Amino acid sequence: MPGQSGPGTVWIITGGPGAGKSTVSRALLRRFEFGLHLAIDDLNDLVVSGRAYPSMDHPPEAARQFALAHRAAAHHARLYAEAGFEVAIDDVLWPTSIHALLAALDGLPTRVVLLAPNFNTALARNAARTNKTYDTATLIPLMEGVYPSIQPGEYATAGWTVLDTSGLTLEETVDALLSE
Repeated sequence: MPGQSGPGTVWIITGGPGAGKSTVSRALLRRFEFGLHLAIDDLNDLVVSGRAYPSMDHPPEAARQFALAHRAAAHHARLYAEAGFEVAIDDVLWPTSIHALLAALDGLPTRVVLLAPNFNTALARNAARTNKTYDTATLIPLMEGVYPSIQPGEYATAGWTVLDTSGLTLEETVDALLSE
């Protein structure tokens, strides 16, 4: 049966807002026969009352909801990867905040990727986005707070694939990920 020959890889794709996580995830998965994209933002959007939004002061309720979304993503990723799907989970993550997610995926092939465009490229990509239901300019203060804390060297030291996508097209980015 197609897609049943072995588990698919779970790709964990991170970067700051506007880095292209969702766009790259979808383009990457289109290169495979079976692919599932799990955007943590989309899982959080399923909360219809009591939704807590991320901010730089890490409100406890927002942290709890993100932890729940990570558990749900890991559950779905395992289910689909074991059925032969390639899976991409995308969220803003740090090497120190991914341990529970990786533990939930134990035994599955995983690839951890940091998309690291420069800040001006991320701002331009954020301004051009059409995949959000809100004004993406509202993300600029969060971007200004998050981007300085994303240190590509820390990710590389932790074993992540780090890719500066500032000068790459979408297809070049996917080609680079697949050539690693």
